[in-house]
Amino acid sequence: MRSTRRAALAATATVLLLAGPAAATAVAAAAPAAPAAACKASQLTAGAAQRTGAQVRFTVVNKGAPCELRGFPTVALAGQGSPDRNKPLTVTHQGAARAVHLATGGKAVTVLAFTPVRGEADGYCASGADPTVAPSLVVGVAGARLQVAPSDGGEFALCGGAVRATAFR
Repeated sequence: MRSTRRAALAATATVLLLAGPAAATAVAAAAPAAPAAACKASQLTAGAAQRTGAQVRFTVVNKGAPCELRGFPTVALAGQGSPDRNKPLTVTHQGAARAVHLATGGKAVTVLAFTPVRGEADGYCASGADPTVAPSLVVGVAGARLQVAPSDGGEFALCGGAVRATAFR
């Protein structure tokens, strides 16, 4: 095995020597770049919070240098629209997390799923508990607390204190 690897390396070196500097430059350009630094709170802004039934598609936008975003968000309901009076929700992770490279202006998305409120207008929870309603969510990502309202101008309503979230992608 070791002699096979050495032979392959020697053959590659011989080809590069015979092909000249242009081939060596092309090989160096094809080498993978170093990973970007982790995204920082100061470079991220909230994008849309598009609600479809009991799900919210939340987008975050990188307004800074290229970076990598990893993991899952934290989520809280904002009391009276104020992030300092929020009610943290328990987040159940859905799927595996992986690093997402964000170029300047790049976007990453997570999908948040709530236990739905049933019925019309005032609604009810199947458990018999009263629904929790808030005008906005506070989504935690890379140390930032980003407050978002639903894109349709309504309020967020859910049963219980939990949310399921996909990793950013």
